[in-house]
Amino acid sequence: MSQFKAKEGEMTIITADRRMSDLIQLGNTVAQSKATVLIQGESGTGKELVAALIHEKSSRAHKPFIAINCAAIPENLLESELFGYERGAFTGAISAKAGKFELANGGTILLDEISEMDIRLQAKLLRVLQEGEVDRIGGKTTIPVDVRIIATTNRNLSESVREGHFREDLFYRLNVVNLTVPPLKERIGDVRLLVNKFIETYSTKNSKAILNISEEALRLLESYSWPGNVRELENVIERAVIVAQDGQIQAKDISIESAIHESQSEADALSSWSPGQTLNDIERHVILRALDYHQGNRTHTARALGISIRTLRNKLADYRKIGIHV
Repeated sequence: MSQFKAKEGEMTIITADRRMSDLIQLGNTVAQSKATVLIQGESGTGKELVAALIHEKSSRAHKPFIAINCAAIPENLLESELFGYERGAFTGAISAKAGKFELANGGTILLDEISEMDIRLQAKLLRVLQEGEVDRIGGKTTIPVDVRIIATTNRNLSESVREGHFREDLFYRLNVVNLTVPPLKERIGDVRLLVNKFIETYSTKNSKAILNISEEALRLLESYSWPGNVRELENVIERAVIVAQDGQIQAKDISIESAIHESQSEADALSSWSPGQTLNDIERHVILRALDYHQGNRTHTARALGISIRTLRNKLADYRKIGIHV
């Protein structure tokens, strides 16, 4: 079993899987260089933790590590968040503001879900990589920055390049070192290790004396495919710790039925075609049901459907055009 820390006193990656161990060792080696790193993998696999590990193992560890989620920030705000702005650059800019690149100077910036960045902003990012300088919105001079860029994505960037959604030159600049984090379903041997760690974490957090987990409950966890990966497992164990009694988590305390039912509901919707319905009708029905299930949370909805937030936004905009309130 290998254990890795990305922050002092905080366990972030724990694994007995050979692929995962090799990836972490490669990350340790890469950390000593100045190369940009592209980390790929499904949502919830721990890409951000690998990025944090690279920063902590690098010569930049004493400098800032700043993460920004390119999918969570609206496109019209992402530019100002990344590059900053000068006073009077736009309505509401009552004072100048440094962007994330300036704040991360000397350290590392993590661009989470880079595939969701607007192609216009990709050009500005490319300039940072090539020239080592940023232009604030409304600024008249460039500002030099020394920042290592680590990018993550849960999508195939090569396909995005072919489809014209991602700049090829930027892809090659980012893809100097490529690390792919395997999904939890391909390292089921880690489930037991992660479960024990999460039990320890959430027992302490919730002041519960949970000592262990039954073999029946573990078998249930190890038989599940974990579409939400480590993040989903953590959520399941947090709930189990809260509801468990007598110091042990039982199978009845494990709640993964919601995810199974959700997948089944979407499958039922796709299979319940009726005369007069088009494929677009069925797609719209599934998207709206998923959005309702996730109580309007677009990030969770997009993740559950396996699409990008940008795609979801575009779909919802199309629905509003035809009079559907979303």
